[in-house]
Amino acid sequence: MKTRPVLTLEDCLKVYAAAEAEARKNNWIVAIAILDDGGHLLHFARMDGATPANAGIAIGKGRTAAISRRSTGKWQEIVKGGRTEMIKMPGILPVQGGVPIVVDQVCVGAVGVSGVQSHEDEQIAQAGIDALK
Repeated sequence: MKTRPVLTLEDCLKVYAAAEAEARKNNWIVAIAILDDGGHLLHFARMDGATPANAGIAIGKGRTAAISRRSTGKWQEIVKGGRTEMIKMPGILPVQGGVPIVVDQVCVGAVGVSGVQSHEDEQIAQAGIDALK
């Protein structure tokens, strides 16, 4: 039987704290979602001023990155490259800002962020993930 790493609550709090710090440093107001490898929500916060839409989008971006094991930015590039049928893929939100969390070459979850420009959302998500290393 194989053993594999999993995200703990402590990990989620560390990821969230670093992601929130990155957002605050840049005066960005966002929603931040941390999900497990099956796309199930483990931790979520919507900063004061972030819209309800940001909440759903952050979770969708995180779920996409978790279940597909690739960043939503990669999905966005695939669609921009002409593969528009990918928009119909179940559970796929091809908008940059969702990043898988990979530990020891295993996807253990993802971070999804929404509220600013998509590349800035991804910057926040990556800052959170980097706190685990």
